[in-house]
This record gives sequence, C-alpha cells and structure tokens, in this order.
Amino acid sequence: MSTVEKSGKTEQQRLSVFKTYKLYVGGKFPRSESGRVYEVTDSKGKWLANAPRSSRKDARDAVVAARKAFGGWSGATAYNRGQILYRIAEMLEGRKDQFAREVADAEGLSKSKAAAVVDAAIDRWVWYAGWTDKIAQVVGGANPVAGPYFNLSSPEPTGVVTVLAPQESSFLGLISVVAPVIATGNTVIVIASENSPLPALSLGEVLATSDLPGGVVNILSGRTAEIAAPLAAHQDVNAIDLAGADDVLAKDLEIAAADNLKRVLRPQPVDYTETPGIDRLTAFLETKTVWHPTGSLGAGGSSY
Repeated sequence: MSTVEKSGKTEQQRLSVFKTYKLYVGGKFPRSESGRVYEVTDSKGKWLANAPRSSRKDARDAVVAARKAFGGWSGATAYNRGQILYRIAEMLEGRKDQFAREVADAEGLSKSKAAAVVDAAIDRWVWYAGWTDKIAQVVGGANPVAGPYFNLSSPEPTGVVTVLAPQESSFLGLISVVAPVIATGNTVIVIASENSPLPALSLGEVLATSDLPGGVVNILSGRTAEIAAPLAAHQDVNAIDLAGADDVLAKDLEIAAADNLKRVLRPQPVDYTETPGIDRLTAFLETKTVWHPTGSLGAGGSSY
C-alpha cells in the first residue's frame, strides 16, 4: 500500500500484483533451474514481464516428465482424450479476456483483432478434440492379402515429441502445432515463441486446471536455439516439429535429430488462420500392422 494526500485526507492506494510467469513441467510450475530470466516486451518495446530462461537441465527434466506420462496418455481411449481436449477448450473460453490482452501485446494487434485470434485458437482446439476418435478410421483399415489372414493396420502415437512453437503466431500458431500432437496420444515438450512466450506460459495454467495428466504437455521458454539443441540430440525424444525454427537452425537440429532416427517435420509456410487438414495429426503417428489367421470352418476347409 502507498499513501497520498487528497483534500486534506490521507488515502491508501493499492499496488498492483505483478504476474510471475513460470515454466510448466510435469504438471508443476518450476522456475528455471538456472535461475535465469529475460525481459519480454510488447511490439513497441514496453516491458511486459520477466520470463524464465530455460536451461539444458530444464529440457532434460521435461523429457523425463513427458516419457513418464506417455504410457497413460497413449493408453487412454481416443474418446477420453477427446473429452479432455474439449475440457481444455472450455477452460480457455473462460479466460478469453486474459489471452486477448496477451496476444494483443505480443503481436501488436488491436483488442478486437486479438479477440478474434483467441476465438479462432479455441475453435481450433475444439476441432482437434473432435478428431481424436476419428483419425484411426481415416488412416487405418483392413488390407487385402493372399491367404487365410486378417491384415489390419492401425495408427499409434510416435512417443515424445518436441515442438518449436511458431515465432510470430504466439497463440493460434501455438495451439495449431500442440493440439494435434497430443490429440493422437503423443506427449509434448513445447519451446514457446522466444520473443512472445507469455500466451504459451499462460496456457500451462489452463492445462493444469483441466483434466490433462501432468507431463502430457510441458512448456519451456527462453532462447529457442539453446533449448532446442539438447532436445534434438536427446535419445529419448522420438520426434521434433521445427515450425518455429529458421532455415539455419532447422538444418542444425535436423542433423542432431538423425542420431536416433527422430521423425522430423521441417518448417514450412503456414497460414494458421486457414482450416487445417489432418497433416499434423498424421505427422507423428506410426502404423502398426497385425496379421491374424482367419481359421477354418469345418471339414470343408471354408474360412471366414
């Protein structure tokens, strides 16, 4: 509290409580292990907050959390994953004003345009929630084979995926690359936009208050190249999406990722305002094919 003199009376003025942004790892909100922060400013250079500057140790901790959560998340029914993603959209809907302010500051948009971006991001999340129990019918199926066998192909999640969030689209782009990864049963380590990480860090608060198990999504902020390098080389990371990398960084990370044959999605021009296809849903899926004998029906040798 501070005091001011007004008309001969002493009045107290309340001091604002500044928001402390933290990482989101394993369902918890740690500060960076290094204790480092960096200044985040708006499009006009005005200070907004100090964001954690993640270290290599933070990246390794995020991999451990993502791997621990993978079994339960990938083993959940597709319908249940859809319910949880829809619950996240509900939580986002209740905090639209906060995200609109953060997007406006991050991207230099007017309030009305920022609100439209947030609405589109929530709609995008709902869109992917609806795909969780449908993608298997699109990319799986029964295969015709010679012989008395059933031959069935079904999609399975790749595993732990690192995602470099888009640098310019701090919220709509972020959700467009994160939602499809977890919708298909993967767990994810997100490297937030380096210059505009606040919407991503706030997303962690929404995830923590939804039904999403801790560790399914882990959010790091800091210098993109510094965090991405150890994750690209990490032996327990199965895939990497380079959406937020420039050409030079993407090439370096792709070389590092080759050591354990990571699946790599290279950066490409994307208009995140357009309705997405299913490319990002299928980018981090593997196909499992099962052969099963059909058996025989009686002495005649007929089969089904």
